Amino acid sequence: MTMRTPRSRSILRASTLAAALLLATTTLTACGSSGPGGSDDDSIDVWVYQDASTKVQRAVVERFNKTSKVKAKLTEVPGEGYSDKMRTSMGTPNAPDVFFNWGGGSISDFVKEDMLVDLGPSFKKDPELQKAFIPSILKAGAVNNTYYGIPMRGMQPVILFYNKKVFQDAGAQPPKSWDDLLGLINTFKKKGVTPFALAGTDPWTELMWVEYLVDRYGGAEVFKRIQSGDASGWDDPAVLKTAETIKELVDRGTFGKNYKSVNYTADGASTLFAKGKAAMHLMGSWEYANQKANQPDFAKSGLGWTTFPAIPDGNGDPKNVVGNPTNYWSVNAKTKGKKRDAAIEFVKFAAKQDYSKDLIANGDVPATSDATSLLGKHENPTYAQFQYDMVREAPSFTLSWDQALSAKNTPALHTNIQKLFNGQLSPTGFVTAMQKDIK
Repeated sequence: MTMRTPRSRSILRASTLAAALLLATTTLTACGSSGPGGSDDDSIDVWVYQDASTKVQRAVVERFNKTSKVKAKLTEVPGEGYSDKMRTSMGTPNAPDVFFNWGGGSISDFVKEDMLVDLGPSFKKDPELQKAFIPSILKAGAVNNTYYGIPMRGMQPVILFYNKKVFQDAGAQPPKSWDDLLGLINTFKKKGVTPFALAGTDPWTELMWVEYLVDRYGGAEVFKRIQSGDASGWDDPAVLKTAETIKELVDRGTFGKNYKSVNYTADGASTLFAKGKAAMHLMGSWEYANQKANQPDFAKSGLGWTTFPAIPDGNGDPKNVVGNPTNYWSVNAKTKGKKRDAAIEFVKFAAKQDYSKDLIANGDVPATSDATSLLGKHENPTYAQFQYDMVREAPSFTLSWDQALSAKNTPALHTNIQKLFNGQLSPTGFVTAMQKDIK
């Protein structure tokens, strides 16, 4: 199973200040050989983020090339250089015809410059294509309510994981309500167990708490306003209430005393959780793969999962989900003629069942609407079905804020959230800082 590295969210969106150096030191075979403006009309360049899941894209290129006169050439871009390479290549003759992205803020600048193909007409021409994907996933990849992406990898919702043995020893049950969660904090503290593992050195892990709480208090519309550029969204009562709740949770000892020095990237928080030092862990769905790789016995029999609970008097739908909906294929607007036709046909292959089967064989959960019958082939069918149902039933799937907002906002976003958790910003100070820094 492919672990979704936590930094497929921020490290990959590093500042473009390093782009020139990356371009000078990174050599990619086939890059730009037949991209927009190129003379080779018999092929399209397809760029993908290089990791263990890339084998799924290799297989679809082979299938596509058996049916198309215009051939697809796959370029696997090394992970940490991908975001910068993508940004600095778009608009040049070396740009890809089709490329992997995270939707939202990762392509918003391209949309502003009319660099991407609006896929809406393709959906109108082929209604079954739109129906092929879970609606909340498809919407999460849109920009200004316009579709520029086709889902092409597995779903990555944020899930509330729990340690079955720790719960059994305490005679406790997974939380079904916010009151249950608060009660469990007291239960586990009395047992000498940290209620929630938290990797405080990696602020994106703390962001997950903020995302869910804002959603549960105010609904998905609060962040949608912020994402659309309406800075008044930070004034929404849900944001202040979230900041106050974070402070209350920290003061209660929810995350223990040492969370500020715990990491995720070196498996710190996950190990504490697996070893029973912490009872619960709010984390992306890749936590299963992480545990399987590093604590396989725990992943097999000790790892439990449930949804984030509703908040009393909250306006958000308790079925809403936050996280990384999936990754997307987008098509370069400079790709014209039969190459554009071929590019659009290529991205449609992600809707086919053989593509979904390859994803499942790789340990992923597809974003297609007809995947239920295939999930029995997943290495952990119960976990796969839980994820799938969770997302399919979600009225809204909010993209991780550090992906949804422009990359320039990520450092301030992470800094302010970490300061809130560390007590360096009061709840009102947090709201003021977000109003000032995130625009």
